[in-house]
Amino acid sequence: MAEIATREIKDTTANPAPLGLLAFGMTTVLLNLHNAGFFELGSMILGMGIFYGGAAQVIAGIMEWKKNNTFGTTAFLSYGMFWLTLVALVALPKQIPGIAATSGPALVAYLAIWGVFTACLFIGTLRLNRALQFVFASLVVLFFMLAIGHHLVNHPRIITYAGYEGIVCGLSAMYTGVALVLNELYGRSVLPIGPVQR
Repeated sequence: MAEIATREIKDTTANPAPLGLLAFGMTTVLLNLHNAGFFELGSMILGMGIFYGGAAQVIAGIMEWKKNNTFGTTAFLSYGMFWLTLVALVALPKQIPGIAATSGPALVAYLAIWGVFTACLFIGTLRLNRALQFVFASLVVLFFMLAIGHHLVNHPRIITYAGYEGIVCGLSAMYTGVALVLNELYGRSVLPIGPVQR
């Protein structure tokens, strides 16, 4: 039998992680400015949730799949869908008669299961850089703070504290995304993200 010739195809596509991190981070900051009490929940946050936090992260996740990055695919597709489901939880009861708003135990369960999922992914970041470890650790704290705040009948003080913690979480994701872009452009560590763990 004749030998089958094989050719290795080099992946020359861009790194999708900065897009996913910036989409997550910027949307998280805006939502948590609301949680901290700076402004009401409105179309600006919902629009960001659909198009940047949602759709852009889904695109980043698909790009990570092409790069054979299971962690990136799982994280970006999941959190992209998180933003889309969160917008749906807010918008669907107002648009479709008969659909009850999600509150009480159901909202606590929603936030808590995302906290558990994020804690699992945090374990994966222990093989990655320090910046991503901080992003995921602070996100775990955020989900559980929000779950506790809503469990205590929308306890305003805990939700406000969660808002400030969420701003820090979102800013850390933005920092990591910008660092990846600048470090690649300049070919050196312009903004440090910490060593990759082995």
